[in-house]
Amino acid sequence: MSFMPPQTMAFGLVAAAFLAAGCQLGTQPPQTASLQADDLRNRAEEHKEEIIRKLAKCETGDFGPSERPIYGGQGAYLGRMQFSVQTIISYHIRKDGERLSIVEATKLAHDYDRATKLAKYMIFDLEEPWHWPLCAKKISLRSEMAKVKGFVDQAEVAAAKGKTSEAIVEAATAEVVNHEAEGLYPP
Repeated sequence: MSFMPPQTMAFGLVAAAFLAAGCQLGTQPPQTASLQADDLRNRAEEHKEEIIRKLAKCETGDFGPSERPIYGGQGAYLGRMQFSVQTIISYHIRKDGERLSIVEATKLAHDYDRATKLAKYMIFDLEEPWHWPLCAKKISLRSEMAKVKGFVDQAEVAAAKGKTSEAIVEAATAEVVNHEAEGLYPP
């Protein structure tokens, strides 16, 4: 067994850490896992918005705020998301812990931004697409939900990989610093 100088051993540890973290000499640095995770989270949010636009268009023929109140089902359903007043009251309590009056629930239904936030909560957080039976089928809501879940799952994996890579580099750097502090390197 041959003797290996501490500098060579420390350099080897740092090089191994950089390779394990995906770093290569002479190449463009790879996109960090945290940026990949952020990109995937953004894609998930953009896809949610697109799904909600499709759902609103299916339910009422358009999406976005309306100048006039929208009623469907002979007045039983309100706004672009076609909520019943009772559905808004029930799910608003679950989401925000606050009970709305009938007037407040009606206002929420006609407020596109607030109504779509509630719909996103119901669809993506609670996984309850059945509130929109015909349009859910028409726009393949369950498969669209699975795509969003895929983006979110991929983002979590990328974030975990980033934390692992950072930990490897941090440990190798700490090892080098410790060797320097212990005087294992010649001046």
